[in-house]
Amino acid sequence: MSTLEAPSQKSLMVFSGRAYPELAEEIARSIGVTVTPTSSYAFANGELYVRSEESARGSDAFVIQCHTAPINDWLMEQLILVDALKRASAKRITVVAPFYPYARQDKKSRGREPITARLVADMYKVAGADRIMTVDLHTAQIQGFFDGPVDHLYATPILTSYIAKKYADRDITVVSPDSGRVRLSERWSESLGGTPIAFIHKTRDVTRANHAVANRVVGEVKGRLCILIDDMIDTGGTICQAADALMEDGAADVVIAATHGVLSGPAAERLRASKAREVIITNTLPIPEDMRMDKLTVLSIAPLVGRAIKEIFEDGSVTSLFDGDA
Repeated sequence: MSTLEAPSQKSLMVFSGRAYPELAEEIARSIGVTVTPTSSYAFANGELYVRSEESARGSDAFVIQCHTAPINDWLMEQLILVDALKRASAKRITVVAPFYPYARQDKKSRGREPITARLVADMYKVAGADRIMTVDLHTAQIQGFFDGPVDHLYATPILTSYIAKKYADRDITVVSPDSGRVRLSERWSESLGGTPIAFIHKTRDVTRANHAVANRVVGEVKGRLCILIDDMIDTGGTICQAADALMEDGAADVVIAATHGVLSGPAAERLRASKAREVIITNTLPIPEDMRMDKLTVLSIAPLVGRAIKEIFEDGSVTSLFDGDA
């Protein structure tokens, strides 16, 4: 009896939305592939159209999109591309969202509020995603919102490696901008060889977006280089207030470090005027020219994401990229 044999060779295909194609191309180059061409455009009423220009049948497809402003357009474009690849018979579809959209809406602070981070996870699943890859989620609980594997990558080794080399001769204290980030500070401290940690006590008005007040510094910072860390910098108000509070408390210098440079509205002006000597972020999001400044350093996330894509494609262990943090 004859049998029908299919080729066993898998194919890896990388797709990109239009939000930040340069990062997708850098990720693809790091693993020796090219970004698959797509047709993407908007109709007169704003509806989006996306189509792969090459067959994706049987492929292991990775759909990269950076959720910068206008975030709703880019989220919708990624969902449509995932749906298109599902209908084109891709074998497995992985959503690559270096900056997870709506991550700050991960719980209800008041009655009648949405949990939009969960809604986004549900939309990815319904569109046809089998897996999600992201970097430094705002809260770890978002991993449980998606019904499937979530590869939560950490940018900490990239940021701490840079800081350890540049400021090797300085006495460092790692500072969290609020008490909720102390666990992140501990991870940073471990990566930097066991440096002391501190945090800024602050209050936040849940009825006002992007509004918090730095109250006082808790921990020893006098005469030390303070590495002020967070997962993102949005308008820059909170992080710049924290930098000022540290300097007023006797810190020798302040360096701001964050994974995601959202940099909305007055962020560039505030960071330029802040007392921080350097602002370090990664390129999970594009940095417009008007947001660039002499004190801004941008490190590439592409090699990390590329290695994770390769591990998934080869059925390897993505956990090996977490430095022991699963």
